[in-house]
Amino acid sequence: MFTTPTTILVVLFTGVLAIAGLLLSARSILGLVIIGESDVGIVVKKFGTRLPPGKLIALKGEAGYQADTLAPGWHFGYYPWRFTVRKAPITIIPQGQIGLIVAADGTPIPPDHILGRTVPCHNFQDARKFLQNGGEKGRQLGILTAGSYRINTALFTVITARNSERHDMDPRQLHVYTIQPDRIGIVTTLDGQSIDDGEIAGPVIDGHNSFQNAQIFLDNGGRRGLQEQVLLSGSWNLNPWFVFIEQVPMTEIPIGHVGIVIAYVGKAHRDVSGEAFKHGNLVEPGHKGVWVTPLYPGKHPLNVRVMKVELVPTTNIVLNWAKRTEAHQYDQHLSPITVRSKDGFAFNLDVAQIIHIGAPDAPKVISRVGSVQNLVDHVLQPIVGNYFRNSAQEYTVLDFLSDRSERQSEATVHIRRAISAYDVQALDTLIGDITPPETLMETQTNRKIAEEQRKTYEVQKLAQEQRQDLVRATSMADIQEDMVRSEQGVEIAELQAKAEIRRANGEAQATRLTAAGEADAVRKIGQAKAEVYRSGVEALGEAGFTTLQLMQIVGERNVRVVPDVAVSNGNGSSNGLVEGLLGMMLRQEARNGHEE
Repeated sequence: MFTTPTTILVVLFTGVLAIAGLLLSARSILGLVIIGESDVGIVVKKFGTRLPPGKLIALKGEAGYQADTLAPGWHFGYYPWRFTVRKAPITIIPQGQIGLIVAADGTPIPPDHILGRTVPCHNFQDARKFLQNGGEKGRQLGILTAGSYRINTALFTVITARNSERHDMDPRQLHVYTIQPDRIGIVTTLDGQSIDDGEIAGPVIDGHNSFQNAQIFLDNGGRRGLQEQVLLSGSWNLNPWFVFIEQVPMTEIPIGHVGIVIAYVGKAHRDVSGEAFKHGNLVEPGHKGVWVTPLYPGKHPLNVRVMKVELVPTTNIVLNWAKRTEAHQYDQHLSPITVRSKDGFAFNLDVAQIIHIGAPDAPKVISRVGSVQNLVDHVLQPIVGNYFRNSAQEYTVLDFLSDRSERQSEATVHIRRAISAYDVQALDTLIGDITPPETLMETQTNRKIAEEQRKTYEVQKLAQEQRQDLVRATSMADIQEDMVRSEQGVEIAELQAKAEIRRANGEAQATRLTAAGEADAVRKIGQAKAEVYRSGVEALGEAGFTTLQLMQIVGERNVRVVPDVAVSNGNGSSNGLVEGLLGMMLRQEARNGHEE
C-alpha cells in the first residue's frame, strides 16, 4: 500500500494530538507535572489552611506558595484543581559575579542588624530549611557565587548584574571585588554590634576568610564600622550590603628611611621601653602605641586609617638656619640667627647643623617628640639658637670674623652634648655667612681698601724696580758684545802698556846711559870752556874776554854789527856797544819766534 507524505503528517499530527490528550487526561486524572532540566517547579496550593499573618510560604500544606519546589522529572498528584505549578528557570551566576538574596519571608531581623543572618539552607536552594532554621526576612548576609542554583523564587529574589538596575544597584557591585596590586583594601563593615567606647575600629577577627563569610565574622564578635584588618590584593566574593572597601596604596618606606608605626588600635598598651627610657612609651607590634620595631625600606600593608607611619630619615640631615631650605623641608621654619656681640653690635649668623638618627633610636625619638619636624622645631631650634645667642655675648664681632673656626668647634662640642639626650647624633655644626653691622663693615672695608692700596703701591713699586732691572739687564745684554770687546781692548791696552813700559824702560836706560856719557862730555867741555874762560879773563880781563866772545858770535852767526838804532848810555862808556848788540840779538830772536 502506497503512503504519501501528507498521510504521514496527518498520522503524526493525530498521534501528537492523541498524546496531548493523554497528557491532559493524565494531568487531570493523575495530576502529572513534568519539570525540565533547566526549570524549577514553584508550587501554589489553591486551598487549605490559611497561613499565619505575615507569612508567605507554607511549611505545613497551608494554602499559598509552598516551601518545597519540584525538581526536574515527572511528578504526580498535583491536580490542576488543587495546585498551580509555575515553572521558573534555574538561577545562573556567571563567573566573576555574585548574586545577592532578598528573602520575602522569615523571622524579623533584629533591630541591631540590617541583614538577615545566614542559616543552613543549601545556598538558599532549600526554602524549608531556611525558614525552619530561623532564616530572617529581608536582605541576606549570604551570597551566591558563580554556579547554577534551583531557587524558590517565591521566597527568594536573586539580584545579579543582569537585573541589578531594576533593584537600584550598580552592576559593578555584583562583580567579584578585585584589589589591585600594590594596593590594599580598607574595610568598613555595615552590620554588626557597635564598636566599643574608646575604640576607632573593630578588632581583628579570625576565621571569616577575609570578610567573605560575613556570618562567621559577626558570630566571632566582629563589629560594625572601620576595621583594623585589611584586604590584600586579589579577588574576593564580598557582599556589598555588608562591606564597603576603600582601596589605598600600600605604605612605602623609601630607601634611607625607616617607618615608625603609631597604632591607635590593637591590643592593650604595654610599655617595653625599659626603665632607662623615661620620656616615652614603646610597645610591641600589634599593640596600641609607638611600635618598638621600625619598618624598614619596602612596601607594607598598613591600615593608614587606624595607624600613622612617621618617616624618619636614617641618612644625614642638614638643617639650615639661613634663607635657603633643603629638599626635606624640615628647616623651612628656620631663619638666620640674630645675636648681639660683646661690643654691643647686633648681627646675623647663617648656621648649618648636620644630624643623624639611627634606625634603632628612631622609635625613641618619635615616642619622645612625635615627629622629625617637632624635633627640629621644638628641640634643635632652641638649642642651636640659644647657644649662639649666649656665646656671642662673650666675643666681639671681629672675633667671629677672625676666629670663626674656633667658634665653630666650640659650638659643635656643646650642641653634640645637648642633643645626645634626645637620642640624636650631632655630626657637625657649621657657621656660614656672618652679616656684621654695615657701619662696622664700612670702617673695616675702608681700612682694608687702604691696606690693599698700600700693598698695590708696593707691588707697583716692585714692578717698576723689576722693570728697571729688566731694562738694565736688556741694556747689559745689548752692550755685552761691546763690553767683551772693551774688556779685550783693555787687556790688549794693558799688554801694550806693559810693552811700552818695557820699551820706555829700555829707552830710559839707554837715555840714562847716553845722558850720562853726554853729561860727562858736556861737563868736560864745560870744564874746558871754563878753564879757557878763566884763562881768557886772566889774560884779557873780564870785559875784554867778553868782547872777544861777542865778536866771535857775531862772526859765526852773521850778526849785523851796526844796529838799526844806536844805543848809548850818554856817558861814553864801552858798555853801549854791548847793549846795542844785545838789543839786535833780541830783535832777531823775536822775529824768528814770530815766523815759527
